[in-house]
Amino acid sequence: MDKAELVFIPSPGAGHLVSTVELAKLLVERDHRLSITLLIMKFPSDSKTATCTESLASNLSERIKFINLPDDVGESDPKNIFKSIIENKKPHVREVVNDLKTRSRIAGFVVDMFCTSMIEVADEFGVPSYIFFTSSAASLGLMFRFQALHDEENVLTAEIKHDSNTEFKIPTLANPIPARYLPSALFNTEWVILLHEQTRKFRQTKGIIVNSFLELQSHAINSLSDGKTPPIFPVGPVLSIKGENYDLGPGGAQKKAEIMTWLDDQPESSVVFLCFGSMGSFGEDQVKEIARGLEQSGHRFLWSLRRPPPKGKFEMPSEYEDLTDILPEGFLDRTSGIGKVIGWAPQVAVLGHRSIGGFVSHCGWNSTLESLWSGVPIATWPMYAEQQFNAFEMVRELGLAVEIKMDYRKDFSTENPTVVSAGEIERGIRGVMEQDSGIRKRVKEISEKARKALMDGGSSFSTIGRLIDDVLDNIS
Repeated sequence: MDKAELVFIPSPGAGHLVSTVELAKLLVERDHRLSITLLIMKFPSDSKTATCTESLASNLSERIKFINLPDDVGESDPKNIFKSIIENKKPHVREVVNDLKTRSRIAGFVVDMFCTSMIEVADEFGVPSYIFFTSSAASLGLMFRFQALHDEENVLTAEIKHDSNTEFKIPTLANPIPARYLPSALFNTEWVILLHEQTRKFRQTKGIIVNSFLELQSHAINSLSDGKTPPIFPVGPVLSIKGENYDLGPGGAQKKAEIMTWLDDQPESSVVFLCFGSMGSFGEDQVKEIARGLEQSGHRFLWSLRRPPPKGKFEMPSEYEDLTDILPEGFLDRTSGIGKVIGWAPQVAVLGHRSIGGFVSHCGWNSTLESLWSGVPIATWPMYAEQQFNAFEMVRELGLAVEIKMDYRKDFSTENPTVVSAGEIERGIRGVMEQDSGIRKRVKEISEKARKALMDGGSSFSTIGRLIDDVLDNIS
């Protein structure tokens, strides 16, 4: 059998890049015949991806290589930025693949769920494509369901109110889901067109690699094996368990050390960790309610608090220079014995610390998997994208989380933002920190199952073997 080269195309942004690299590592570690080239794209004014790439590349197999695609000046509107960046990169991808063909046999493309237009490039070279779906198996079923409803029954979700109680039956969920927990993109005419366009292209691929595992989402995964969709390969949890050294930045190593030292001094399972992802931030009124809720709960806490970007700007949250400008007067003094407010957080390392007992999270899928891996129950506070859907699944379907506010939507409340009250936050914190709860027990059980899934003979281990066989068949 000849050696096989896979071309990986992750979406711009460190989050998608990291999970893609972890998938690449899983594949090359299992079979010496595989080599992988990752083609790296960046957002405009993205300073983190280069640092991330450099850090990730330092400890990789020689059979995994990175190629940075040239930067192009393109569309800056958030609704079009993904599409324009990816379209502009197509000529560069063709050039790279033409060069790779002179040295190895191309077995296929593995494209991120947002990079589906690259399937056309794979078709030009006569090689198959696989999707790397970085969200949950249930979310994949949701996308298929609503694309079919639109194309076959003319159901237009953009005409439904985002806070509606209208219920939908999704094959990958056991329970009907109210509209208020559906992904925000389904309620926006421009976004939903792009979403359905992507999903149609999913159906053209040779397989869909999903960052999940059978023991977590058995109903969803089994329902996707219906003969109507490409083969599903649940290979997760695909995580960077060793932490985020790529994301430390200037002074980051010292900040991480200070955080971990503080956690070392706290009792086991006593600290609630609040962190809302790389894009998560709140206005002043909401920050003050969170502070009051924490104080009223009486629990120890570690709170990652970030400054929102200027209104109308597509930028990442930044650090506060002086926390007293945003927090209630005297809060830091009153909680100095039990709490710590920080900016950036080394999330994987924190969740893996013995002192963490609960996680107040935006319910991004990577964060959800990281929390489950560490056996830490979640209090759900989704903000955008498919996070409301993830929260619904975790709370109502799987019983692995408690609710703070599952239908919170930051992207629909920019003018008159919803403010979650201190009382709601306090109740959520008390619920997630309850030591003998059924939820805590179930999360511990799923944590053990996540590890077994990746071990020799486990469900994901076996699926990775099936995927490699499928890839190698492409050049046989």
